[in-house]
This record gives sequence, C-alpha cells and structure tokens, in this order.
Amino acid sequence: MIKENTKAPDFKLPSTNNKLLSLKDLKDKFVIIYFYPKDDTPGCTIEANDFNKLLPQFKKLNCEIFGISKDNLKSHDKFKEKYKLKFDLLSDEELTVLKKFKVWGKKKFMGREFMGILRTTFLIDKKGKILRIWENVKVKDHAKEVLETLKEIQK
Repeated sequence: MIKENTKAPDFKLPSTNNKLLSLKDLKDKFVIIYFYPKDDTPGCTIEANDFNKLLPQFKKLNCEIFGISKDNLKSHDKFKEKYKLKFDLLSDEELTVLKKFKVWGKKKFMGREFMGILRTTFLIDKKGKILRIWENVKVKDHAKEVLETLKEIQK
C-alpha cells in the first residue's frame, strides 16, 4: 500500500495535450492526481466537473490537476471536449501506473466482484512527496475537500 509522507512513484503517460506527461515534469508545483473508473459515467463526470469548476483556485495555489483512468486517449478527448475540461486526462491502458499507485483492485457492484479502478485521489507536494490520500472517494464535495486541504497545508 502506498502511504502518505512517502515519495510518489514516477510515471510517464500519454495525455490529452498530445504529450507524454511525467511526474518529474511537474516539480515545483503541487499536483492532484485523481484516479477514476470510466469516462462519461455519472460519478466520474461529477468529479471531473467539480475539479474543473475549482481549477482557477487550484492554479492560484500553484497546483495542477490530472485525472487518470484506463480509457484510451480518444475516449479522454471526447470526455474532455464534451464537458470543456481545462485540465488534462492521462491514459493508462496497460494499468502500469494504476498498479504502481495501488488503485487497481477488487471491486463489488450489485453482488458481483471484478477488478477495476478504486476511486482514489493523491495530493503531492513540490518535491514529489504524497501529502494526502483519499481512498474510496465519494464524489459529492470531494474536489472542494481537496481544495480546502491544499489551502490548509499551504498556511
């Protein structure tokens, strides 16, 4: 299990800005990485839209936001365009980063067990250290809670 106050695993993934994005590229910024199950599904749409609405406030705090799922870039591009998301989505079709961050695991839905993405958010500092982890995220007011935590940390 990944723990708070440890170094975040580095990664390189394709993003909706047509670049390979690495955590190393983001040094000197706070980073929110939220892992979500699937583009354009109800909970994932609420979560993305809530982070998008608060993005200007995150930017004022020198913080970048990225969503990661196993959807391909074509799906991410459609999702980003449909909801006018102003942050990039990263594609992990091979599950490499999902497994590094320990967010690929057993889920239950309607009595059925299956493997999938465990909705989780990480707050990472300017030096790549994980400051906070939210597991089993409930999307309602989650982005606001993450923003409040970031403000508190920066006091």
